[in-house]
Amino acid sequence: MILESKEQIEQSVIAVASWLGQLMVAVGPEANLERTEFLPNTVTEAVTGGAESYIAVQMDKNTEELLDLQCQSLSSGKQRGKDFQLVDMVRRHSRPEYWFLSFLIGSLSRELLDFTALADNHTSKEFGAGAAIVTTLGDVYEYVDIPLDWWHANRHCEQRFAQLLFEIQDSKLASVRKLLRSLQVQSSVWLAEREAFLRKHKQRRIHRAPILVFRNKTDTKYVKVLANFPVMPAVTACAHIQWDKKTQEISTIFSYAVPSFINEFQLRGFVDEEGFVRFAIIVHGHHSPYLPMFRSDGQWHHFCVTWQQQNGTWAIYADGKKKASAAGLCAAGPLASQAIYDHGTFIIGQDQDSLGGTFKEKESFSGNITDLNVWRTVLSEEQIERVRSCCLIDHELIFGWGSYTLEIEPTVQEVTAQFLCPGPVEQCRVLDIGSGGVSDTSCLHSLPFVCHYKKDVYLLLKKTQSESNPPLISRVNTLVNATMIPENVFLGDVRDVNISAAVNVLHALTSVLREEETPVKPADLLGVVQFLKQVSDIEVQEQEQLEMLEQLSQYYVEVIGLILEEQNTDQWSEISQIIRGPMTVVENMDRMASNLDQLLTAERTKIAIQYRNIGIEVRKMELSRQEPSSDVYLIQSQEASGPDLIEVPPEEVERLKAKGLSTVTAINTWYGYSSLQCFLPGSSTVFQDVAASDAGRRYLSTQVGSAIISSSLRSDYQEISTSVRYRLQHRIQDLPDKLVEPICAFWNFSISPDTGGMWSTLGCSIIVSHLESTGCFCNHTTNFAVLLQVYEVQRSLEEELTLKTLTFIGCGVSFCALIVTFILFLAVGVPKSERTTVHKNLIFALAAAEALLMFSELAKTNQILCFAVTAFLHLFFMAAFSWMLVEGLLLWSKVVAVNMSEDRRMKFYYVTGWGLPVVIVGATLATSFNKYVADNHCWLNVQTDIIWAFVGPVLFVLMVNTFVLFRVVMVTVSSARRRSKMLTPSSSLEKQIGIQIWATAKPILVLLPVLGLTWVCGILVHLSIIWAHVFIVLNSLQGFYIFLVYAIYNSEVRGSSHGF
Repeated sequence: MILESKEQIEQSVIAVASWLGQLMVAVGPEANLERTEFLPNTVTEAVTGGAESYIAVQMDKNTEELLDLQCQSLSSGKQRGKDFQLVDMVRRHSRPEYWFLSFLIGSLSRELLDFTALADNHTSKEFGAGAAIVTTLGDVYEYVDIPLDWWHANRHCEQRFAQLLFEIQDSKLASVRKLLRSLQVQSSVWLAEREAFLRKHKQRRIHRAPILVFRNKTDTKYVKVLANFPVMPAVTACAHIQWDKKTQEISTIFSYAVPSFINEFQLRGFVDEEGFVRFAIIVHGHHSPYLPMFRSDGQWHHFCVTWQQQNGTWAIYADGKKKASAAGLCAAGPLASQAIYDHGTFIIGQDQDSLGGTFKEKESFSGNITDLNVWRTVLSEEQIERVRSCCLIDHELIFGWGSYTLEIEPTVQEVTAQFLCPGPVEQCRVLDIGSGGVSDTSCLHSLPFVCHYKKDVYLLLKKTQSESNPPLISRVNTLVNATMIPENVFLGDVRDVNISAAVNVLHALTSVLREEETPVKPADLLGVVQFLKQVSDIEVQEQEQLEMLEQLSQYYVEVIGLILEEQNTDQWSEISQIIRGPMTVVENMDRMASNLDQLLTAERTKIAIQYRNIGIEVRKMELSRQEPSSDVYLIQSQEASGPDLIEVPPEEVERLKAKGLSTVTAINTWYGYSSLQCFLPGSSTVFQDVAASDAGRRYLSTQVGSAIISSSLRSDYQEISTSVRYRLQHRIQDLPDKLVEPICAFWNFSISPDTGGMWSTLGCSIIVSHLESTGCFCNHTTNFAVLLQVYEVQRSLEEELTLKTLTFIGCGVSFCALIVTFILFLAVGVPKSERTTVHKNLIFALAAAEALLMFSELAKTNQILCFAVTAFLHLFFMAAFSWMLVEGLLLWSKVVAVNMSEDRRMKFYYVTGWGLPVVIVGATLATSFNKYVADNHCWLNVQTDIIWAFVGPVLFVLMVNTFVLFRVVMVTVSSARRRSKMLTPSSSLEKQIGIQIWATAKPILVLLPVLGLTWVCGILVHLSIIWAHVFIVLNSLQGFYIFLVYAIYNSEVRGSSHGF
């Protein structure tokens, strides 16, 4: 059984481990057991209680034995766990109780071993042949026994959203080696460098070598190889060649002659009517047909010719690809069984009509040649690719260009020049599983490899694949009549995508995505991202492919624009952890755009593609030109008021010219605001020390506030380091009432590579900042943006001190007034009634809250005391507002008839006044205990939703009491109007108006303090410091106001006090 979800695994582990722990506690002392050596380390994490007293789990020799036994069981096709053997251990531990306990634990551990060891029978179906899965507590390793070069191995892992195994800590690496050895793996595997595994691309280095220049066809120019050639039953000859475009006749690249046979081994060529250079080889005088190799375009090309005595098999390679091959060349006749003879003369650039001489002008070579090497064997395609990439193979080498000895005719020029190697030349890291050693070798070697997943990512990937069938991918594959995008990412291969097929698939994708009205499914999105990665890895070399490259790029940009639409935000969030964030798409786009420089010519110096809010531009920059402003990449967004731009500063242009560069290629990309920003999960963080909050402002977050723009410079396919200036429009209208500060930043893929990178400000600074745009300078090239640091405006220290002083004085006066009022109500014998009972409860709750508020600052240094003060503050303020609500309800009962007895009403009032606050505070503490208290004050945390446990009920009370007050005022005014007409019918209009005004003002003045309506001012505090002062004065003096209205000017209190 393979446990599919992390939850299932954790539940199984905890259940089994807890049971085992109890068993060990019970049996351990009787068995005299001190350590159980074979319990899997997964159980160690889950064992609880007394089990620690008796179990010291260690993955030692015994664990390795168990893994070996299990692997043997798996490899023989038996069900895991059922044939688990413990014979060797039983022999070492012969006590019956030990044997019984071992057997019992081994039986119970079957399910655990399902996911802690190997799963060959599972992975062979899901991952295809040659793959095996090793699972540990936090990681999943896929061992692929299919030898690939480093780039194809890395691509295999990336297409499965994994990472090529990178250099890790020695302890962890040892564990991985141990697990791989349990699979009987002893060979070497590829390693990725930890700090650069996301950015390692094929690099084409500049190669310096002596070049032979054959200017024009003559019968005198030749170069003789001074080497002793042995008998050659097989031969390979390779070189880099630059064909003279003016030459149409047959030319001899090299000829090898022996005394007994002049045309022993020879390579000839000519340019046909269609402009292709055709090659033919001659062995023992037998001539192969002339076949096209490459265009006569004046560029450097690499060729290799091979021949072997057995069956007369021959082949010709051009630019790393086999262009022609056949058998039977000199496989019949008197010389059929003969190897190429020894002690011959090898001439470059001429056909020998006699041994070492008698040259003919019409058959001579015109052009340049370098890196000629000859081997006494047939090189494989992989070896030929390495030779093409400037890596010399020493095995069976007869003549090597690097240590050459040549006899050069004086009219042949020999120059040392540099040219670009046609292929990659990097050295890559290799881990030897057997010895554990790490070494370097050519990245072109083919080795097995290991793909590494984080376990949670792996489980999420499997869950995403299993939850939904990708209908979009099915439709695309149906349209192109081929399975170009696998519906399961684990089943995709690493084949190189044909450019014409890629164009068809991307065209179908754009059609389906435009028709799709609903958001794409996560599985669809994964498949599309996987295919986009494949397309970005296409290496375009043939002229026919170049003609389709621009169309491919157009569709590529359209697909990215369509999948980045806002309706797919939730789907991107679901797969963000798998693909390491949406900036993976940006990285693929950069790689795709770099291919377009092959389309630039002297006539066409710029290529620009834009679809909606995404654009790319590739342009050729002539550094000697005097109009640097024309090299600015300027693009206008539909939403922004001004254009975005990026440029290379004039001083940088001068620096590049001083380095000897005359022409460079600028590659620019642009993602308008809203096309990518809403998908960035890390947009609220920035790799820098966030500006500390001060008394006047408090830091909230950092957000992407502009388009994302990038620029890079290349020369001869090599990236050039340079500084840039850019200006981006930013959007602050989405952040009202906030202080916003722009900062210049770039996306650094090397920081936090597991999540795809993050923003960094290293090397970037602000040049100028306006309300709607910011200009920046960065001393390097990559993806740039303007980030907005968002602050909440706070008050200065002086203002805070003033407000605290007013609060303390006002609360002190209010507290004293409330206590005096409460004592008066108790002491003077005010007649008992609903109204006085409600008043007394309100006064008590409000006095307790204000007393705590005055001294809450003293408690903030003690965490427990501060928590308690916060809870009681919450309770008493809620009680105060609950009794204010009761005041309103009581007033409503006097205005509107209520069919409820006084006793029942008082019970309801007590439940509302004290029961409701207890329920609210208790529920808040139960659900949000850890987020309850603010960081700097003994009050509720206003940065979370906790504050609504206070604000919500307060707003409800204020709303109800406002309605009650409005109703009371209406009744009072109506009553006053009728009374004035009855008592003073002949009074003037002015007097009647005055009576009505007083009738309106009196209930408002009397009821405001007990209904709590002065708290309405709190809504306006954030607008101005003046409203803050008004709010503090009104509410901190609420108690004093109650004292005046309900004690000093209360007729009942005054009457009772006279009697007292």
